Formats: sequence, C-alpha cells, structure tokens
Amino acid sequence: MANAIRSFELNTGAKIPSVGLGTWMADPGVVGAAVITAVKIGYRHIDCAQGYGNEKEIGSALRKLFEEGVVQREDMWITSKLWCANHAPEDVHKALNSTLQDLQLEYLDLYLIHWPVSMKPGSTGFKPENLTQPDIPSTWKAMEALYDSGKARAIGVSNFSTKKLGDLLEIACIPPAVNQVECHPAWQQHQLHAFCKSKGVHLSGYSPLGSPGVLKGNILKHPIVQLVAEKLGKSPAQVALRWGLQMGHSVLPKSTSAARLEENLDVFDWSIPEELFAKFSQIEQGKLVKGTAFFHETFGAYRTAEELWDGEV
Repeated sequence: MANAIRSFELNTGAKIPSVGLGTWMADPGVVGAAVITAVKIGYRHIDCAQGYGNEKEIGSALRKLFEEGVVQREDMWITSKLWCANHAPEDVHKALNSTLQDLQLEYLDLYLIHWPVSMKPGSTGFKPENLTQPDIPSTWKAMEALYDSGKARAIGVSNFSTKKLGDLLEIACIPPAVNQVECHPAWQQHQLHAFCKSKGVHLSGYSPLGSPGVLKGNILKHPIVQLVAEKLGKSPAQVALRWGLQMGHSVLPKSTSAARLEENLDVFDWSIPEELFAKFSQIEQGKLVKGTAFFHETFGAYRTAEELWDGEV
C-alpha cells in the first residue's frame, strides 16, 4: 500500500495539506470558479498572494463554499503573502488586514514574506527605481507579531535562498515554518531542501509542473518523466507531483480546468518505486523563475540574479 502523504507537519504542529491549488496568473473571472471546483473535488489548500491581484474573487468563492456548507473554514488551509511594497513594519499588519478583508477571513493558516526584496511603500508595478534596501529582520519581527496575534497561524518566507534563510533563522524568535520556492524535477533544490530539513523548515514547491503555460517549462515532456508515467500508467503531471510528495515537499499546481484539477489530486494511492525514482537524478537542472524584476545595476539590494539567489541559479 502506497504511503498517501496527504499532509506534512510544520514546526508549529499544524498539518499543511500536501497538494494545494496555486492561483498565480489565474485570470480574474476564472479563478473564483476554479477555487469552487477544486474544493468540491477535494482540495483543502489554496495558495494566494496579494501580489496576484485576485484575492477578492477568491474571497467571494470561499464565502460561497462556506455559506453553502461545502466545507467549513477549519477544513481549509489558506496561505497568502506579504507584497514587497509592504515590508515596513508599520505596513505589515495593514497588509495582512487588507488580505483578510479581501479573502473574507478572520485568520490565515500561513502568511509568507513573498520575496526577500522591498519596494517603496505604496508603489505598484515593477519599476526598478521603486526597489529599496530590504530590512528582513524588522519585517520578520512584524510577522512574528502577527503570529502572536493569531491572525496568521503560521509564518514563513518565499523565494529565500539557503543563505537568506540561514540569516533569518539566526535572528528569528519564531522560526519560519515554510519556505515556498520553485521546485520540480528540473529544479530539484537539493541543497536548499537539505538545509530546510535540517532546520525543521518545510519546503513548499511552486510551479511543480514547470509552469508550461506561463514559464514555458517543458519538464512534462522530459523523456524520464514520460517513461515513468508510461510504466506506472499515470500522466506526466501526476508523476511530477508525486515526485515532489515523495521528496517531502508540498506541491502547488495551478489549473482552472476541472479535468486537470481532478488529475492533479489523484496522487495519493500509488507511488513511484525506488528504481524509477532514482532516475530523476539524471534530469538536467535549470531554474525557470529568475526574478529579473528584483535585481538591477543601480536600484535595490541586488545587482544580479547570482546575488538575489546567492548562487542558487
């Protein structure tokens, strides 16, 4: 019998559902319906962010689900993220309140610093002149206050390199519960994963299918992924997601199609056997998300992708 791996325990003791619905680049007018369909199919984890610009629509969908009794609030795991223009300690609490208002919730299960990057308060878009010098220790202290208030039941980070996560752990009173990063068979993050594991920080993988629609990743067409899928009678997407679960990551696939949503959730009652799992180590590695808007030769803290990711590119 396969180990289902339906959830992972965080350092707070909470259990995060292992498969969540990603909502990045989910179009307004479509994302609400996708959330409703996903929850009815069985998803219990929705990954949101203020920066995605669709939290109001997701909030309306959640409210409808709660009012109709499809699920109760405590059955759901809702994550959101602090945007770069809200890093000033006095803005962190306001940003969370704004997200809670949009999502029509009283608390979040997880609130993450979206990027180790700050922008001028009130700025919108990605103009390089809006980049400022981040002060992660101050921002984190404000995040800890949200955890203490109960409005964020767990706190964490996103897009933090091994070094940046290590620097934060040295000063944190409350360690981050999660680091959400790009992770899929063609960007396996072995160093970061080992570091997170050693420190009790859960790694959550976004773009677990290589984001073929947005980032044009072609991991699902990789011969090894296709071979494993063929041998197991599964789809390449299911194999990529199951690989993540067996590696110990939660995965956040995005889809707005009911058939795909269902397919992406069918990853619990089977597993990739050891001899096939070992083949994933042969896949050539390449990062898709470079964060090009967050480094600049003049503005902000980072001059190059190397600096932003501390060499993990």
